[in-house]
Amino acid sequence: MYKSFVFLVLLFFLADASPLDANTQPLTPLPQQGIAAHLTAKLISQHHYKPMMLDDDLSKKVFDAYIKSLDNERLFFLQSDIDRFDQTKTKFDDAILSEDMSLPFEVFNIYLACSVKRFAYARELLKKGFDFQQNETYEYIHEGKPWAKSEDELNELWRKKVKNDWLQLKISGKDDKNIIEQLDKRYQNFLKRINKLKAEDAFQIFMNAYTMSIDPHTNFMAPRTSEDFDISMKLSLVGIGAVLEEKDDYATIKELVAGSPAALSEKLKAGDRIAGVAQGENGIMTDVVGWRLDDTVALIRGAPDSVVVLDVIPVGGNVDTEHKHVTLIRKKIKLEDQAAKKTLLQVKNKGKDYKVGVISLPGFYEDFAARQKGEADFKSATKDVATLLDQLKLERVDAVVVDLRNNGGGSLTEAIELTGLFLGTGPVVQQRDAHGEISVAKSMAPGAIWSGPMAVLINRASASASEIFAAAIQDYGRGLIIGETSFGKGTVQSMISLDQLASRHSSPLGDVKLTIAQFFRINGSTTQLKGVSPDISLIATADAEHFGESSYESALPAIHIRPADYRPIANLRSLLSVLHQRHSRRIVLDQNYQSLLSDVAEFTQKRKKNNISLNETERRKDRASQVAKLNAREMPQIDKGLPKPGAEDNKATLPKDSDDDTDRENDRKFEKNLKDTLLNESANIVADYIDIIQKHPVARH
Repeated sequence: MYKSFVFLVLLFFLADASPLDANTQPLTPLPQQGIAAHLTAKLISQHHYKPMMLDDDLSKKVFDAYIKSLDNERLFFLQSDIDRFDQTKTKFDDAILSEDMSLPFEVFNIYLACSVKRFAYARELLKKGFDFQQNETYEYIHEGKPWAKSEDELNELWRKKVKNDWLQLKISGKDDKNIIEQLDKRYQNFLKRINKLKAEDAFQIFMNAYTMSIDPHTNFMAPRTSEDFDISMKLSLVGIGAVLEEKDDYATIKELVAGSPAALSEKLKAGDRIAGVAQGENGIMTDVVGWRLDDTVALIRGAPDSVVVLDVIPVGGNVDTEHKHVTLIRKKIKLEDQAAKKTLLQVKNKGKDYKVGVISLPGFYEDFAARQKGEADFKSATKDVATLLDQLKLERVDAVVVDLRNNGGGSLTEAIELTGLFLGTGPVVQQRDAHGEISVAKSMAPGAIWSGPMAVLINRASASASEIFAAAIQDYGRGLIIGETSFGKGTVQSMISLDQLASRHSSPLGDVKLTIAQFFRINGSTTQLKGVSPDISLIATADAEHFGESSYESALPAIHIRPADYRPIANLRSLLSVLHQRHSRRIVLDQNYQSLLSDVAEFTQKRKKNNISLNETERRKDRASQVAKLNAREMPQIDKGLPKPGAEDNKATLPKDSDDDTDRENDRKFEKNLKDTLLNESANIVADYIDIIQKHPVARH
């Protein structure tokens, strides 16, 4: 009866659905995919940290997540499509449990049909051209907007979208002929991408809509060859060291691998979108907007020591933000390239000179295989930091700052042992499993290597093991936490092979990354969802609404458990009021800090505005204003005698059709010559800390 119902509903869907392109064949589920779906449901219901039965209520959430993953920007489906889909929203649980993937696949095929129709319409619009003297605006973010109620309403949305695409290229210096050729090729790429989709793609999108409705870190991974697995699942750009995800038709940088060409270049950031790829410094730029992620990755990969140029839309930019070209040399990333590093900062505070040692730690790394073999000289973050601390003591530093900005975590063992370098022996983190059993992980270090003043610098991209370290330092009162609230990932995942659970099945089924436990601070609180809140807050450069654990609808809640048996070293809360006052007075006079504040405020305002003019004169005026602002910022620094970067350094990294990109690149290189504003302020805060505790020692426990 269930299958008959689904069949009738699908016929009803397809009667009104746009026909697929002649080259686009409807996708059909593979027999093993129903088995994989059912096994995944059993795993989640029995072994997930927060077991959740697959029923009608969860089916509705899966449906919503599935539609969102297919058409988050609401550019393809009409309200009438959604109304018809609603009739089956409580049937997705039945589809999984009955091992029949017909329903999710037919929804996917309707999405394909709508996509083909939209991009065919976009190509037709290119033949007509546009009037850029009209005063109209375009809302470039459609997430959460009402679905279009009619074909005419959706056509109007696409007319503005294509008009904006055209105007972007026009302002960058391209003529109409080149614009038409580039956009037509881009829209063709979307259609080619649709034609290349496989049953595995449709199944994985649906399954992740299911698994991520449970929690954002439980994922289904479809079977691939080892190379495709590395590309599509790990999403690793082999050769440059950037982790990608597909977002709104762009290959978007999710994170940078420490020590990689991408990270060391200091030209790329998480959130940057890749619009084009060229081979060699003088290679032809290939537009990759709308490409499959693995196809984009394949274009970026290459032989060691070869050159790749990326056309990048910087993070935080709107649709009219000028692009930048980033030239990278592909390299094999070595463990030693990710090693901790130290620098020294000289700080003058209240008439005294202080020497602050900074240890930058990109990740909690360890050579696990060498450690397992018992090799004495295995590589590890803790051993490297211990060596750096010994060196800083010989250099007679007054304080140490551990810089964990953009440190996404790594080895839990390293996080615990690294904490011991500053605390000695004691509990560091608690872990609770799906059965409610709690274990306490302790540092066994006989004593602290550094017992002097210290601080930990974090930002929104500091996650997992970074949060465990920062939380322990804060709970013990061992040092100050400075920066912005961290990511908030306090859960533990384990990889489970479905093939091992169904060993008799000949076809590969895939893997499930399953959340099995949660971390808790030694004070009984948790880093999950809340992250680590700094004692002294600096500029929040990330958009917490869209980045971090709290940005996920399905994030597990923050709960409390009993504190571990530990004894704080000191109570620093009594110092925070004075430290805040000194920090506030100082940053008012710091031009670099005030510029950062201005940039963040401007970005926030633009993001909330969510519309842009489609009038060419207005757009050029706005672009000129941005350039003038960058130039004005440079002038006071030049007056101080600092060198302005030479244009000769920009040959390989600048696009050849946009003067504004030159200004952006010059500004980036110029800012690189300046001290790290936030790190510099952190050193000043630590100097304040030393000054205060010398005059008024903190309460010791």
